[in-house]
Amino acid sequence: MRPSRIEGFIAGLRRRPLALLLGATLALSASISCGSSGGAIGANDHAPNRLASEKSPYLLQHAHNPVDWYPWGEEAFERARREDRPIFLSIGYSTCHWCHVMERESFENDSVAALMNRVFVCIKVDREERPDVDRVYMTAMQTMGLGGGWPLNVFLTPDRKPFFGGTYFPPETRAGRIGLRELIPRIEQAWRERRADLESSGERVMAHLSSIASADTGAADRLALFEAAARDLEAAEDALHGGFGSSPKFPTAGNLAFLMRHWARDTSAHSRSLALVLRQLDAMRAGGIHDQIGGGFHRYTVDREWLTPHFEKMLYDQAQLAWAYMEAHQVTGRPEYAEAARGIFDYVARDLTSPEGAFFSAEDADSEGEEGLFYVWRPSELHAVLGARDAALVAMRYGVSEQGNFEHGASILHENVPLSEVARRQRRSVDETSRLLAAARTKLLNARSKRVRPHLDDKVLTAWNGLMISAYARGARVLRNPEYAKRAERAADFVWSRLYDSGTRSLHRRWRDGEAAMPGQLSDYADLALGFIDLHGATQDPKWLERAVLLTECQIERFWDEADGGFFDSPSDDPHLAIRLKDHFDGAETAGNSVALSNLQLLGTLLDREEWLVMAKRGFDHFARRLDGRAAGMAQMLAAMFQELSVPRHVVVVGGPADPATKRLRGEFDSRFLPHDLLIVAGTSPPRRELDRLLPFIAPLTPQGGRATAYVCVEHACRLPTTDAREFGAQLEATRVTSR
Repeated sequence: MRPSRIEGFIAGLRRRPLALLLGATLALSASISCGSSGGAIGANDHAPNRLASEKSPYLLQHAHNPVDWYPWGEEAFERARREDRPIFLSIGYSTCHWCHVMERESFENDSVAALMNRVFVCIKVDREERPDVDRVYMTAMQTMGLGGGWPLNVFLTPDRKPFFGGTYFPPETRAGRIGLRELIPRIEQAWRERRADLESSGERVMAHLSSIASADTGAADRLALFEAAARDLEAAEDALHGGFGSSPKFPTAGNLAFLMRHWARDTSAHSRSLALVLRQLDAMRAGGIHDQIGGGFHRYTVDREWLTPHFEKMLYDQAQLAWAYMEAHQVTGRPEYAEAARGIFDYVARDLTSPEGAFFSAEDADSEGEEGLFYVWRPSELHAVLGARDAALVAMRYGVSEQGNFEHGASILHENVPLSEVARRQRRSVDETSRLLAAARTKLLNARSKRVRPHLDDKVLTAWNGLMISAYARGARVLRNPEYAKRAERAADFVWSRLYDSGTRSLHRRWRDGEAAMPGQLSDYADLALGFIDLHGATQDPKWLERAVLLTECQIERFWDEADGGFFDSPSDDPHLAIRLKDHFDGAETAGNSVALSNLQLLGTLLDREEWLVMAKRGFDHFARRLDGRAAGMAQMLAAMFQELSVPRHVVVVGGPADPATKRLRGEFDSRFLPHDLLIVAGTSPPRRELDRLLPFIAPLTPQGGRATAYVCVEHACRLPTTDAREFGAQLEATRVTSR
């Protein structure tokens, strides 16, 4: 559906159901939606409902509501059909602040719950367990002009067609936002008196969603998309504070990945793209969005300055930002970018890793009922931990003052005064000042660990673990820390043993409390395959490459759209999902197709599988047509398309992985930003035979004179082998061709 048709469709929907349900006096705003998070909700005095038997932390938070909640499934749908009731579908996640506000105000309120139970069959969904359900109804609400965000609350017919909804609803009408006590009777009346209108609206919405998934005929010029996206991002940049737009400010890691590759394609002509990336990374690293004490990054900030975050921490943000900071380090050599990445890895290892090595999903924003309380400081607290001298030093550097910059006089730590200026004022060297601050941060971290911690969402998601496996594997190479590879391997072993079913050749999405459940989505297959590809690069163990290939084959079987190209986001065997969609937006979480098509292109080139390259091209064509006019909406997809247009270059180092000469050759490659090249390290032990089977072109490549040897092969033609690391580096630069 072209933009003009979409606008007309939305306008038509707005005229009917909104006027029907609310009249002209009250409107729903989408301005309150979840980005902050609330603490774990304790059980109240109500008897447990059906959610008590679930494993999702989010569903368990609602297990003692007086609302008669059902999980998503046939039991709820059968009751709605049998009793001819509309469905109230409520979607959120466990670290969502406004989800918890709505729970406290409405879902724990006996009279509101009684009203809901009388009118609806009520269903709760954890969007992190069921992103496919969330995507269908989020897209429906946006289509109807009702905004988007979490909590997402949607009113459905018994056959699950949406006719109205919104984000946060208070119990009572206030500030132009209709309350549930007023809204529910209106919907009940409309269901009795104007049901045909509601059902007709639902039919039109679902028909529109079907049209979104159908073929389009727009232009597919990759180069035009690249330049349009770069222009749009340049125009949207906040040149003063870094990042894009005003507020709230999200990390938008996909934008950074695209801009880095746009710069690399023509470093002289596209210098501004690199400048945009570095400006944002600098601002974030120095800002309150960065946990200056414990490492890692919060989800987003409510201001332009990157100072005041919503304090939850998400695993997927840590992985994607680790990629971004390591790439910036490769390009610039600046140590502060490497330190930011190390801080992420330290945080995840310390606070988001299970005893078995898997990665947990998120940490909440609130503790003891207050957002950010765990993270903020007052001068008196610094003094108690550090003493007068070091407290003054930390207060100067990180902006802690008596008046504060947050609620109740507390301060969010940020780099308020440059290190060199702090050293000058303290009459110390920069090195000494840096050492004192590092020691002080360690003491503050130890003291902070004794505070009441925010709620931990301890479910293990396959996709997010795949992203973090990838990040740790890349970190092992770029930051030259083999411990990171070990962490990646432990997580990979956990996911493979707990969440992959060899009998059905399928993935589960979620593991928690001993249970693997939920059907694997496209992002689970694609992100885990990416993690395995990167893990092979870090360890040279062929099994990870084999498993990446296996997952890609399974992904094609379950998700490939033969009619239009690209992959559906959800599997085909769910009877309760009305429609299969493809995510056309790279948001905080990268769209599944952006990773899946990148993997196809990379593996197709590496393994010489022409059919995969053809599929990748068809998928890229599908999305290129859809992105005409809004290219920056899928920046990570554009980053993958750069790979399609790059000249194939295979780089092979033959030598024992533990040989210092091999490590020197690897270091020449790993220190460079070479996003479209894949380094293969081939030894001489038995795993080499397995690698030769997977990659027959490397079989003739042998050590020269018994010494570790590098081969740079461009479009399957290899340059003269070299055993000299400097010569290898020169070959990498001399054969660097960024496009066909």
